[in-house]
Amino acid sequence: MPKLSLVVPVHKVQGYLPECLDSVLGQDCTDFEIIAVDDCSPDGSGAILDEYAKRDSRIRVIHLTENVGLGRARNAGLEKATGEYVLFLDSDDTLSDGALSAIHDRLEATGNPEILVFDYARTYWNGSVRPNMRADLLKEDGPDVFSLAERPRLLDLLQIVWNKAYRRDFVTRAGLTFPPGYYEDAPWTFRSLISAERIAVLDRVCVHYRQRREGGNILKTVSRKHFDVFDQYRRVFDHLDAHEELAQWRGPLFRKMVDHYLTVLERPGRLPQDARAEFFHRAAADYRARVPKGFSRPAGGRGHKYGILERDAYAAMVSVLAAAKFRRRVRTSTRTALNRSKRGAMGAFYQSQLRLPLEEDLVLFSAYWSRSVSCNPAAIDAELARLAPRMRRVWAVHAEHVAKVPKGVRVVRVGSREYWAAVARAKYLVNNVNFPDSVVKREGQIHVQTHHGTPLKSMGLDQQKFPASTDMNFDKLLKRCDRWDYSISSNRFSTVIWERVYPCSYTTLETGYPRNDVLANATWGDVRAARAALGLADGAKAFLYMPTHREYQPGFTPPLDLARLADELGPDVTVLVRGHYFYGSSPHVSELRRTGRIVDVSGHARVEELYLAADALITDYSSAMFDYAVLDRPIISYVPDWDVYSAVRGTYFDLLQEPPGAVATTQAELLRLLASGDYDSPETAERRDVFRRRFCEFDDGHAAERVVRRVFLGEEELLPVVRFDERRHVPTPAEALTADQAEEPVAS
Repeated sequence: MPKLSLVVPVHKVQGYLPECLDSVLGQDCTDFEIIAVDDCSPDGSGAILDEYAKRDSRIRVIHLTENVGLGRARNAGLEKATGEYVLFLDSDDTLSDGALSAIHDRLEATGNPEILVFDYARTYWNGSVRPNMRADLLKEDGPDVFSLAERPRLLDLLQIVWNKAYRRDFVTRAGLTFPPGYYEDAPWTFRSLISAERIAVLDRVCVHYRQRREGGNILKTVSRKHFDVFDQYRRVFDHLDAHEELAQWRGPLFRKMVDHYLTVLERPGRLPQDARAEFFHRAAADYRARVPKGFSRPAGGRGHKYGILERDAYAAMVSVLAAAKFRRRVRTSTRTALNRSKRGAMGAFYQSQLRLPLEEDLVLFSAYWSRSVSCNPAAIDAELARLAPRMRRVWAVHAEHVAKVPKGVRVVRVGSREYWAAVARAKYLVNNVNFPDSVVKREGQIHVQTHHGTPLKSMGLDQQKFPASTDMNFDKLLKRCDRWDYSISSNRFSTVIWERVYPCSYTTLETGYPRNDVLANATWGDVRAARAALGLADGAKAFLYMPTHREYQPGFTPPLDLARLADELGPDVTVLVRGHYFYGSSPHVSELRRTGRIVDVSGHARVEELYLAADALITDYSSAMFDYAVLDRPIISYVPDWDVYSAVRGTYFDLLQEPPGAVATTQAELLRLLASGDYDSPETAERRDVFRRRFCEFDDGHAAERVVRRVFLGEEELLPVVRFDERRHVPTPAEALTADQAEEPVAS
């Protein structure tokens, strides 16, 4: 029997769940088990639990067949617990380092009490940590073990269950279970504390309580669900009525009840406006029905509110709350003035357009900071034209890039009146990066964030851990992300990362990347056409070299000798070089282009055509590897500076251990791989298959259609993803060369 059982209920937390589980499994104390309860989570949380359980026998997973809520999910875990003590850990929170050892040692030192209360701290997206304001109540002064009567102020701690370890035989003896509802912690917390005879405290932060920006907490939502608090306190007082020996707690728990009701009333953003009076009158009824004889109201303003509630004087309470609201308004007047000033800077014309109705059939696209018509937005644009030709499609492009826009594409120049009119009035805004801070998200507008690659390098809030890689203002970043309605994901790996590093209230669409549809659906004719457009001779082998941006390098200096590479590979091999778009035109690349030994394709409009033309890809940390893998062709990872890159930028997995194919860390090693053909071997093919199944799982050629049907046509269910082994085989350049015109790609 383990000493500790940790019950972890799980629902829609795939972005945070790995961190939670890692915080437990990484503890130096190993005398524990995890009972993880998948509360019929609609995201990938259940699969994450199963993956962890396969790797660690201390994890037991329960999959519920229906969503039962937090309390009853905890009950399901509690029934399976076998430890001497039970702890509850919410699946978006984490344990601090050494927490379980500290809990274990304190339990032993205090003679295994019925309840051990330990400390916690709130953690925020920006890395800040706020201590528990009532941590003073956990000072280990006086007797090691005591009853609540000896330290009644413990009732003033937050009404939570996850800051305590409960002896399991005590839980059984006291008949403790979680009721249904949204304030289920209150009856459990109060019943356990007043029933226990032996309590101990641990003055140490053991839990990091995540404060999520995007909600996920009933306390941060406007809803009638807050009326659940009445049922929970009914349970508390029913328990007191059934146990005369606990009568001494009626007064303290009455005060807790009233304070809780007032908190719900006072906090903005909880009760709907049309429900406030009803809530107040129900609270007043509970007050008068349960007030103990001889009860003395607290002093000061709090006591005044008690009196208003006792008299059921709703008008008086409205006046009190209005005065408090006015004071808050005065405190924020400076900030409001600043916001108005910023809005004024946007221009009177934009302001006037924001007052006009949205144009329901207008879609505004942008890609790569309005540099081009490309990537996922371009693929969605094309599919929208096919499925919903009634929609008006417009692209935002900077003036200096307009000349490169394909014919037939309607353009508005960034900064023009037409641009601001489109930004203000388009029903839909689609981008693979964020729109500028000056863009206002209007009620009714729909923003689609497509992203532009699967992340190997750290992104979003994770970049805070690597300050050398960015000078980003993360508060502004999240405000931009708050505008998203949909986030497009190409695989579950990305979904988990996006939801954690961009913690905002959007809906994830696991559709695959629309830009990869052209790869998944390519025919031999498409491959031939792509090679012909680049002037590649029939039978010539083409390697596409695509290094990525490095924050610690000021310009594009390829980490290999391209001229030597071309010479070593011989005249029948062409090296296509595409520098990262951050670099623009490079004198170094221009010189190599003049030698004729390489072809600079940095300015090629569609990278997808380069993928189709190439026999193999040479890259480092670029997201190109994830897209090119759709073609199931060889990928060589040339990573001579892996240690530096991973330390400066941070990465989500070890590319040396989980590559999409062959790996070279020196130019000599790369040349050997290419010259010998070892880059395309059974071993590298096996690595590529594992990589493809992980990162190309939704890229079946129908991603753009899924996005259009869900976002623009309102279809609730996404098209099913074609099973991996049933997808079409995309011809290689060699196969395309010998293909008969009547041949069609077949399933691989």
